[in-house]
Formats: sequence, structure tokens, C-alpha cells
Amino acid sequence: MLKDYLDRDIYNLITKSFSFSDITEIRMRVNENLIVVVKNKKYYLKDEAGEFVKVNSNMIENFVRRASENSIYAFNDNIVNGFITLPKGIRVGLCGNIVTDGDKIVTVKEFQSVNIRIPHVIRNCSLSAFDFLVGDDVKNTLVISPPGSGKTTFIRDFIYQLYSHNISKNVLIADERNEICSVVNGEPNIDLGGFCDIYTNCTKKFAFKNGIRSMRPDIIVTDEIDLDKDLPSIIEAINCGVNVIATIHAKDINQLKKKNNFDKVLDEKYFSRFVVLSSDEGPGTLTNIYDEKLNCIFCRWIWLNGY
Repeated sequence: MLKDYLDRDIYNLITKSFSFSDITEIRMRVNENLIVVVKNKKYYLKDEAGEFVKVNSNMIENFVRRASENSIYAFNDNIVNGFITLPKGIRVGLCGNIVTDGDKIVTVKEFQSVNIRIPHVIRNCSLSAFDFLVGDDVKNTLVISPPGSGKTTFIRDFIYQLYSHNISKNVLIADERNEICSVVNGEPNIDLGGFCDIYTNCTKKFAFKNGIRSMRPDIIVTDEIDLDKDLPSIIEAINCGVNVIATIHAKDINQLKKKNNFDKVLDEKYFSRFVVLSSDEGPGTLTNIYDEKLNCIFCRWIWLNGY
């Protein structure tokens, strides 16, 4: 999976100690120990002598060079936003020296840390929520969790479940960071069923506006919305009769309430379902589902305790 990007000795050490089917993150920070995250547990990578592997600037520079296909310039639009997306939906977060021209970020150089986030397709992970989100129609749904707690995995599976349940809706995916579908050379690397049309590496505003006009979607699915920036596109879609499934970063419903424009979302009932995920039992743990009035219609702690 990462054989073409990591230094060979680092790749071999990782594969000797871990399975990529279990790894969720690999973190490299200059002059610090290399960390492999497996099922929310952090491990320091060790070499053949049992010593911790210390990251140096060459490791990071080599990785970024390979990830950008030896052309930082070609990937610069993504790099200035802090990431590169690799095949299979692997997102590489980047930190380094920010180069600016006035208020504009021109590029990033002298990379100091890299976070390689490895996604996993988990079939049926959305099934416990499915009947709450699909009735006579697919409900406008906002999926909530902190970073790395399974939002993208959840919506991937939800899209697939629509297909496998033969709910033949046209699904337009606004995949701004190419994480949901991981399209390479025009072909999705992740199977989401046969009802999907995909925009990659474009703004949500572009995907929503042009998609509604040209692709006739019944549902638009998108990841990591910003209510300040993306709410107008969501409202336009809903007012055109298109359902929206989206994700947003927040720890819980109380934190979501504090976000700008959420009061408008709630007052106008743009979303009728709010799905809260956590990592309590691994990424994607279903915690709560709320209706448009924020009544809890599924509460995990009640379910666990049999009330």
C-alpha cells in the first residue's frame, strides 16, 4: 500500500511488526520516534536491533517527494491546504514552513512532520443507523465526530448500503479531498456500488452547483463541511429537492451547537438526522442519533444498559 512511498527499510520494518489492515496512522516527526497507530494504540517502531526508529528530515523529504510524484509544484494546490491524497484514499497531512505572499499561502517547504492516515472499508458499519436514516426517503443527515473517529468510513458504507438495499437513488459524491472514493486515473479505488457519480479535487460549491444542474442527483454526499462556507450550497441543494448526507468535526452534539450557523441549521430544520460517532469501541462507534429537534432517538448508553 505504501511500498512506493516510504523508505524501503522503514516499510520493511513496519510490515514485519504490523499489518496494514490494522494500521490507521503512521506519524513521522523530525528528530522524534516514528509512531505507528493500530486501533487507537500508539507504538514506537523498532529497528532490527530493537532500538526506536528516529525520524530525520531526509525520511520526510523522500516521502513527500515520492507522494507528490517528484513534482511538488503539481501537487501545490493540495499542499497549501495541508495534505496530499494517495491512492486508496490515504491522506497525508503535512506540516512545515509556510511561504506566504501577503495574505496568500504560496507553498509549504522544509516539511517537519507527516501524518499518514490509512482508511479502511468496513462493510456494514452503518447498518445499526441505517433504518433511522432511511424511511420513505433518505433523510438529510449530518454525521458528527472528532477527527479520525470514522465519519468517512461511515458514509462510504452508507452509500454502499443504499446500493445493496437496491435503493436506486442517483448519488453525487462531492469528494473535495479524494478520500471517499480515491479516484485514480478516472477509476474509483473504493467500491461504493453502482449508483454514484463523483467529483474529486474540487470545492463543494462547484460540485453542488454543477452537479445539481448536470447530473440530476437525488442525494449529494460530502465530507467535512464548514458551516460558514458550505451551508449556502447545502441549502440550495435541499431547496432543489436534493437530499444531503454530510460530515462535520465535533466531539458531540453540545460542541456542534456552538458552531457558527448551527442555530440556523436547527431553526430551519435543514437536517433531520444527526449521527454522533466516537472511538469508544474503535472508530465509527455509533453513540447517538438525534432528530431535527435534537431529541435523542438512539442513545448508546441506554441501549448498553438495556433501558
